[in-house]
Amino acid sequence: MTRLRRKALVALFLFALFIFGAMMGLRTLKPSDGFSDLAPGMDFIGDRSERRRLDVKDVVVSPGQFHMGSSDTKVVFTKSDRDYSIFYDVHIFYYLWYGSPSMDNKYIHWDHVLVPHWDPKIAASHAQGRHTPPEDIASSFYPELGPYSSRDPKVLESHMSQIEAAAAGVLVLSWYPPGVADDHGEPTEDLVPAVMDAAHRHSIKVAFHIQPYKGRTDQSMHDNIKYIIDKYGKHGAFYRFRSSTGRVLPLFYVYDSYLTPPESWAELLTTKGSHSIRGTPYDGIFVALIVEERHKHDIQASGFDGIYTYFASNGFSFGSSHQNWKAIKAFCDANNLLFIPSVGPGYVDTAVRPWNNHNTRNRVNGRYYETSLQAALSVRPEIVTITSFNQWHEGTQIERAIPKKTVTRLYLDYQPNQPDHYLELTRQWAENFNKEKDKWLM
Repeated sequence: MTRLRRKALVALFLFALFIFGAMMGLRTLKPSDGFSDLAPGMDFIGDRSERRRLDVKDVVVSPGQFHMGSSDTKVVFTKSDRDYSIFYDVHIFYYLWYGSPSMDNKYIHWDHVLVPHWDPKIAASHAQGRHTPPEDIASSFYPELGPYSSRDPKVLESHMSQIEAAAAGVLVLSWYPPGVADDHGEPTEDLVPAVMDAAHRHSIKVAFHIQPYKGRTDQSMHDNIKYIIDKYGKHGAFYRFRSSTGRVLPLFYVYDSYLTPPESWAELLTTKGSHSIRGTPYDGIFVALIVEERHKHDIQASGFDGIYTYFASNGFSFGSSHQNWKAIKAFCDANNLLFIPSVGPGYVDTAVRPWNNHNTRNRVNGRYYETSLQAALSVRPEIVTITSFNQWHEGTQIERAIPKKTVTRLYLDYQPNQPDHYLELTRQWAENFNKEKDKWLM
């Protein structure tokens, strides 16, 4: 009996020694081994199981930063009274182009024109003119905040609260240079500081989605990047990404990047370019849009660092088709590129393009969104982008919407679900995404 006890004690001691050795070994793993440290500058506050339960009102949040090639969860605490986290590997596209009479002396974008089809015969069979807010707006859905102004501080605060509730850690801001706007709007660059400040109050980071303004070239992009980094680079909300080389760099999405030829982009984005930003204080992670399959080779030749898909209509383009994401991800992995799939809750732009009904994607009470999210997670991306928070014209918004009926319009809505249904779905999937990342590590 004594001998059996002695053997049991020896076995127990050896088992405890093994566990201790394993734990010490895990603690010595570097980020390059697959485990990433906390975002630089963030105080260590215990392991993940404990993080969610702490009172985090006073936690100082550092920029969301990632290690390309690793799959570690990036969570931070919000500065509000809520006890949940947000995730810096969930990015959401955000638009700043809306205006209303109370703030802008007129409606902007809510009164968008009905864009005619390029074929006159098809155009003749569809409605023309423009919308007349507030009862008739350029969207198939109606926002809970009404046809608001992006300049309204209360609107900005509401938006940041909603994005925080959705657990998206990075707001990707649609951006035009100073004095420049889209064809139907007004310049908005002067609003960026207010967006940055509002985001910072909610621990949200801001990345820039550079739009294809008239005259955009590789040279003007050089000037744009310098302007953005010089003006906003020191702001607490400015987003940076940890590259595969370990450098912490700003990340930029470049919409309709295919409009500029690869040889021109290469002058800016390759080390031998005539005005290269590589290795300078204005270096960054530059992510190009893939629409057609051939674009992936152009993106590689251009010197871009990654690929995103943007469109929320599955099947609309090669890049937005879920069935192609595995092949695109394989191409990116083989060429040291970041693949960032874009998912959305649905798509309906017939309020501005009445002839485009064939690209409508019904939300099916959230099932379309969940299918898209699952498709994105299946390729194990580092980052997922959400299209969108508030692109109301194309019906891709997850912002709160309400039922609305007027004399001439019956708007779509989220019923039988609540106005925050898509915010809640986004949070659920953001949390699931980060749990899946933990499994990928194992």
